[in-house]
Amino acid sequence: MPTRRERAMDAVSVAICIPTFRRPGDLSRLLATLPEVVASARLEERADEVAIIVIDNDDAESARAVVAASGLDIRYVVERERGVVAVRNRALDEASGSDVIVFIDDDETPAEPRWLARLLAARSEFDADVVAGPVRTITDEPLDPWVVAGGFFDRAHRAGLSTGSSVTRAATNNLLLDRRFVEMSGVRFDPRFARTGGEDSLFTSQLHSRGARMVWCAEATVLDHLPVERRTRLHAVERTAGMANAGVRVELALADTSAGRLIVRARGFAAGAAHWLAGAVRGLAGEILRADGLRATGAKARARGRGSIAGAGNRTRELYGGGGIR
Repeated sequence: MPTRRERAMDAVSVAICIPTFRRPGDLSRLLATLPEVVASARLEERADEVAIIVIDNDDAESARAVVAASGLDIRYVVERERGVVAVRNRALDEASGSDVIVFIDDDETPAEPRWLARLLAARSEFDADVVAGPVRTITDEPLDPWVVAGGFFDRAHRAGLSTGSSVTRAATNNLLLDRRFVEMSGVRFDPRFARTGGEDSLFTSQLHSRGARMVWCAEATVLDHLPVERRTRLHAVERTAGMANAGVRVELALADTSAGRLIVRARGFAAGAAHWLAGAVRGLAGEILRADGLRATGAKARARGRGSIAGAGNRTRELYGGGGIR
């Protein structure tokens, strides 16, 4: 009987899962990149069968025409329960016949054709159950300099991480999962995070706590195409607050004792207050010196602060209100 590592090194069956909600242009752009991505993975003998599964969260089935127009062999399903959690759990169910599940969001594209092959290579080389890769935000026009100065869309926390480095949590917008491990673990996406974000951090943290080998693949980058409506200062600030809020709530969900939750709350309040105070000082300095960089970083720090404080009080901030996925 083959060992776990020998199984990992074989060409595997893959399900590329794409959640979508009323983004026909974005979805069409992503689907157009996939033939070359799939061909590359097959050419390198990393993948045998590759299924593309589109999970539409729109009752009106607005993605159906886009899928049909793509000319690709795609499994199209509609998830009528609103929210990213229901869609991602439906993806896990739809991919039940595959060895590997790969998530990519509808407003993203692989940075280059070897994206899937690189994820699969990292899985094989490091005998991993979970592989995460970088996401780089791009726009077709320059961002507001204030937003850039504040670093609102920077993802610098893993910028220096090399391929094979261990991680303990990850986002699902560029993620490979060993389907058997996920099924055996019994971990699902938590409905409490359906509208707030953080469902992916909690999901992958729970996989890690159940023994998943989780690694980083620095070369498997996807591009996040930021739409016009998400380029505003208000969106940038509220996104920061929402992410901080979700981060504390994830820690609360992971704490398995009353004492542990009390510690998380205390840390959340303390860290939030510190961020808010530091941001207030920066903002004041920015006003005095008329420095947009200080104003922007101050606003970002204050947003982190109030998000953390709200999360410590178990108050939610809806990042994806109105239903559907982000």
